Amino acid sequence: MPNPDHSDLSSVTTQDITRPERSLIAALEHIGSATASGELRRLGIRSAFIQGPVAMTPGASIVGPALTLQFMPKREDLYPDAEYVDPEAQLHRHVLYHSQPGDIVVVDARADLTSGVFGAMMMTYFRGRGGLGVVIDGAIRDFGEIKELGLGLWLRGVTPNFHTQTNIFPFAVNVPVACGGVTVMPGDIIIADDDGAVVVPIALAQSLADKATEHVEWEEFSRMKLAEGGDLRRYYPLSDAARPEYDAWRKSLPGSSG
Repeated sequence: MPNPDHSDLSSVTTQDITRPERSLIAALEHIGSATASGELRRLGIRSAFIQGPVAMTPGASIVGPALTLQFMPKREDLYPDAEYVDPEAQLHRHVLYHSQPGDIVVVDARADLTSGVFGAMMMTYFRGRGGLGVVIDGAIRDFGEIKELGLGLWLRGVTPNFHTQTNIFPFAVNVPVACGGVTVMPGDIIIADDDGAVVVPIALAQSLADKATEHVEWEEFSRMKLAEGGDLRRYYPLSDAARPEYDAWRKSLPGSSG
């Protein structure tokens, strides 16, 4: 079987992403995936939900820009078969080389559950560089160790296999990918929590922050009123009749400008 020479490391070049302002990330951190999904629908994105990867670290909630990694069906003439052959030619390493504090890695692993995209050593490196978490339409290995690192993990599953052991191999870094049936562009913002992961197109991120902030505020008010025994028909969704109450409540909040 042909095996290309990958010894020329200078031939491996991958591009970084353009990261949003930290203030934009901060504005989205309190929103949550459910609110983001609903508000994005109102902004014209029918479904931003990355279907398939599920929350494997209960309680984790992360928001950050997407580094992307694309896998393709394995072709042995294009990629070495062994786990540690020519490691610097293996592109799943290179996506991590780009990582900065607050980044999230999104992987199109073709929903394959027989290839461990990352293991404990790679994820330890990513965490050490300040990475927040991964959203993988596929699997990882060394799950017992990785779940102790403090990363958010959204996965289809886990496997004992290494990344190129069976069906797929890493093909491209920071390119558009299809993850869980959704297009993710490099630098898009990911919002992920116990409900799942949502991709926020960077061009809509500020509009989402503006609209979703009001949504979160009236939901907080409505939740309070419902917990007190308030009428569901009056408070969820917030009715016009209840809006004067809501406006008065907002003005009473510490730091309110009135």
